[in-house]
Amino acid sequence: MKKDIILAGVGGQGILTIATIIGTAALSEGLQLKQAEVHGMSQRGGDVQSHLRLSSKSIASDLIAEGSADMIISVEPMESLRYFNMLNTKTGWLVSSINPFNNIANYPDVEQILAEIWKLPRYVTIDADKIAKDQGTVKAANIVVLGAAAPFLGLQYTSLEGAIKKIFGRKGEFLVNVNLNALKAGYDFAQQKMQKSTI
Repeated sequence: MKKDIILAGVGGQGILTIATIIGTAALSEGLQLKQAEVHGMSQRGGDVQSHLRLSSKSIASDLIAEGSADMIISVEPMESLRYFNMLNTKTGWLVSSINPFNNIANYPDVEQILAEIWKLPRYVTIDADKIAKDQGTVKAANIVVLGAAAPFLGLQYTSLEGAIKKIFGRKGEFLVNVNLNALKAGYDFAQQKMQKSTI
């Protein structure tokens, strides 16, 4: 098993939480992992990007080569475009929220951004804010996006659930359940998209 993942978003959107959950789940399955340091400005509003590499074998480098990423997981649509060049477009998946973080004056038209994403052969775009709000808090939007990426990670879904319980457990049962529900809602959305695309 090998999975090279680019995580993208804006500071404050929970990119590092996604990385921690995936990493914890991978370790629970006995996988190796390496994560590059976060590039960009991790304070609220700055762009954030991280490389996360999972493998059943030893991993030499923590950086992913251009054009070889198996996945881009983005909590912000414009940030997903920033890393198109990193994706293996023949086999890779892009999973992104459609909800813009308008942190610049000349933010592009979101429909144009989505139109570019929709040209890819493999993608999931999701209204993570709405789905997270339906689950109890819009702050779980990053976990909704993670859930939408879950079918393509090569990890057992139960491992992701276990990671959420471990990471959020000390913060109380309510927060654990909100995040588990957000994960499931994102996962179900992606599964439905996959079923529709094969009909």
